[in-house]
Amino acid sequence: MSRSLQQPSFAFVAASWGALIAGFCAYLVGLWNAGMQLNEKGYYFTVLVFGLYAAISLQKSVRDRVEGIPVTTIYYGLSWTSLLLAVVLLVVGLINATLALSEKGFYAMSFVLALFGAIAVQKNTRDIQAAPRSSPGMESN
Repeated sequence: MSRSLQQPSFAFVAASWGALIAGFCAYLVGLWNAGMQLNEKGYYFTVLVFGLYAAISLQKSVRDRVEGIPVTTIYYGLSWTSLLLAVVLLVVGLINATLALSEKGFYAMSFVLALFGAIAVQKNTRDIQAAPRSSPGMESN
């Protein structure tokens, strides 16, 4: 399978980083301002970091398999399990939290935005490394 790789546009790279930073920072600001105990804040922070790592790991595993790079079935399965577990942990935590429904929605949406941003940034990083250096459309600063 041979395809011509092209670097992602500057706009997509910037939007991806923007989504990651916006989701991550919004989630953290929400935690900082939340009226919950420190151990609860630690739980939600750990779920976010675990989810981001799992999303990046899964994206890499899926892409490696598509490109014919060997990925063990165990690692591939663990990547899927980790991402699903992070989502389940967030959902269970929010269901059982004594937060307003709007706060629960805020955490869920900022979590999803951060995960999307992490996946897109990982994809862009890999595309930039794999694309030919003289590819038009990517301006050097």
